[in-house]
Parts: sequence; C-alpha cells; structure tokens
Amino acid sequence: MLIFIVEDDEWYQELLKYHLELNPDDEVKCFSAGSELIKNFKHKPDIVCLDYSLPEYTGDILLKKTKTELPETECIVISGQEDVGTAIGLLREGAFDYILKDNETKERLWSAVNKIRENKSLKKELKELRQKVSEKYTNPKSILGEHKSMQGVFKLVQKSLNSSINVCLTGETGTGKEVFAQHIHYSSERSKKPFVAVNVAAIPSELLESELFGHEKGAFTGASTTRIGKFEEANGGTIFLDEIGELDLPIQAKLLRVLQEREVTKVGGNKSKKLDIRVISATNKNLVEEVSARTFRQDLYFRLYGVEIHLPPLRERGNDIILIAEAIKDKFCEENNLERKSFSDSAKEKLKNHTFPGNVRELKAIVELACVLAENEQIIDEDLQIKTSLNLEFEIKSGELTLKEYTSKIVQHYLDNANGNVIKAAGKLGVGKSTIYRMINANEVKI
Repeated sequence: MLIFIVEDDEWYQELLKYHLELNPDDEVKCFSAGSELIKNFKHKPDIVCLDYSLPEYTGDILLKKTKTELPETECIVISGQEDVGTAIGLLREGAFDYILKDNETKERLWSAVNKIRENKSLKKELKELRQKVSEKYTNPKSILGEHKSMQGVFKLVQKSLNSSINVCLTGETGTGKEVFAQHIHYSSERSKKPFVAVNVAAIPSELLESELFGHEKGAFTGASTTRIGKFEEANGGTIFLDEIGELDLPIQAKLLRVLQEREVTKVGGNKSKKLDIRVISATNKNLVEEVSARTFRQDLYFRLYGVEIHLPPLRERGNDIILIAEAIKDKFCEENNLERKSFSDSAKEKLKNHTFPGNVRELKAIVELACVLAENEQIIDEDLQIKTSLNLEFEIKSGELTLKEYTSKIVQHYLDNANGNVIKAAGKLGVGKSTIYRMINANEVKI
C-alpha cells in the first residue's frame, strides 16, 4: 500500500515512518505541510496519516479535503490532544481512526493499518466476485434455449434491460426463474449494485416483516441490535422476491406501501429511508386466480406486474432438454475433474421422453448423478436415474388429459417400472397382455 505521513515535527515524522516501513510491502512518503499533501493527491495514496495540529491546514480541514478528493483513501488522525469531542467529530467526518501520541501509538497505528489492509483485501475480493458473477449471468451462453417457446422469453428479457420497470417471472418450480432474474440484474445499469434474493415462502410469517424491512433494537423480544432489511440491503440494485404468491395478506399491505412510497421503515422505528430499487418477483401460481379468490391484493398485483415473463416448462422445449443436459454434464465434469463424457443415443432418447416435473432443477440432479454413475466416457440410459412415479403423479394432478391419454400414461408408468416386461406390467394392472400389446402397436405406449 502507498501511505502518506503529514507531520511537521521532523523527529516524530521519522518515528512514524520507521514504524510503518517495518512492512516491506508498503511504500511510505512524508510531508511537512498540508499543501504538500494536496499537491500529491494525484498519486492516490491508500492511507493518509494526519497530524491534527498542522500550521497551514488543521487536521479537520485537511481530512475534509482528502475525503472529498480521494473518497477511497482512509485517513488516520494522530494528535497530542486527548479530546473526546474532537475525536468523535473527526470520526463522523470520515476518519478511520483517531490515535493519541503516547506510548501506545505504534500498536494503535499498526492495528489501524492492518484493519485497513484487510478491508481493502475484502473489497477487492468482493469486486472480483461480483465481476465473475456478472460475467456469468451476462454471458448469452448462461441461459440456453433454442426452442421457439423461448424466443418470446428472450425478447422480453432484452426489452426489460433498458429500464428499471418491475418484472414478474412466472412458471413452474425449477424453470430457472432466479437465473433469469440474475441475468436481468447483471445485464442492466444496476449491475454494480447489490442483487438480493429472498424466498418469502421459506421465512416464517412472523419474521418476514423484519427480514424484509429491518428492525430497531428492542422492537420485539430477541431484537438485541438494530438490523437493516433486505430492501435496504438491495438499495441501488435489485431485490428478487421469489414465491411472491405465498405472502399473507397483512404483509402484502406493508409491501404495497413500500413499493408505492419507495421508502422503508424498520419495525419499531419511525424514520423512513428512501429507496432506489428494482423489484423482480417470481411465482408458480396464477396470480389472476389468486386475486379473484381474494388471497392476493389486486393493487399489489398491478404494482408488481410491470413486465410478465412466463418461463415454459422443460417438457415443452423439445431438444432444449439435450442442449441443457450437455451443458450441465460438461460443467459438472470440469468442476469435479472427471473425464469428458457423452450421452448415448438411448440416453438422449430417455431424457427426451421424460416430462421433468421438476424441470431444469430435476434435469441437473439426474445428469450430475449420471456423470458419477457412468462406468466409462459414455453415459448410457441405465445411468439416468429417473423417478417415473414422480412423473406420473405430476401429470395426473396437473394435466387436463382425455381418459385415453390418462390410460396411456398409467400403462407407460407400469411398463417403465417393469423394465418393458409386458406380462409383469399386465399382471400389476390386472389386464390382459393383449391390451398392452395393442397399445404398443398403436404407438400409445413404448417398451
């Protein structure tokens, strides 16, 4: 780090320099007057150690000038005056620490410098992490889809990037709503600000208000400290409210006020804080039906629905199943130092014939397990552990099929469980084997 010392006492200046140069990684430069420091602002020091009682500029004036010109530079004020009021005032003005000139100066100075070093390291790591996340979710390859059902999705996503209009993502569980929310955030002008995701269904209703809006110390039993909420945490960026359809009506009313006023008040507090925030919500429910049933507020519905983007289920995306499976496979093998693998034709066919009630999330689990189970470089159909019972239950509960289609689904389920053994499947169903053979010949079921 580059450290500047501003001290008019030459002996004390050399003492501070000696202490700081004990770390060979730091470069230390000394100045006797504030004007010399100002002339060298162009070098952008990491730390400035200021004597409070300088003849030309007092420490408080020089602190203000430094923080105005170099907001990222940390300032440590070193003074011979033990004045609590002065110290508090300087800390409020942005000083990192206020250190007295006494026998403990060396230890206090070293401690402050090390804390600054740690903070800068953490900020650098956070910046690099955000950059990696941004690159991941702004990369067009991060969201795969060639099927025509996805083209309208991509168009709406692209249009939503040009403003801060609210977005509501709808679709079944596991279709990738949070991935799309992250892509929208990191591809927008808010990308350098926080992205905060909240699954409202996973938080007990009695804690949700505090989680979203924060609370003051003593607001309720257990509130031992003041805490900011998710909305304040996301200020300047994007908040993603997942499973928004699960909100209880009382919290819906409070959320509506926050969205209308664009300000938030902590639980137990009376001061509001203005918000500059984008809201992306997601639900697997039909909110129009929820509004009609009076379980979801109509005014909140209209506040949330700026752009509605419906994500189609994986079973309706044709060859996208294989496209996504290939990407999951390659990434998993790379991350786990496994040899590169490929899908056999029969494995691809098995994937395409499955309806994936768990959508992309289920596909990911199946493919990653197959990569582990595969005996060689090729993944065969036996490596794909597909739970057909889950598939059948999903289709019977969620689909509006004809009796003939339901019959085919049920027979196919028993055939799959019997590994294609017609006699065994017929015995389980209590029908003649000729019935199943007839359905096979009519392409209503497959062995």
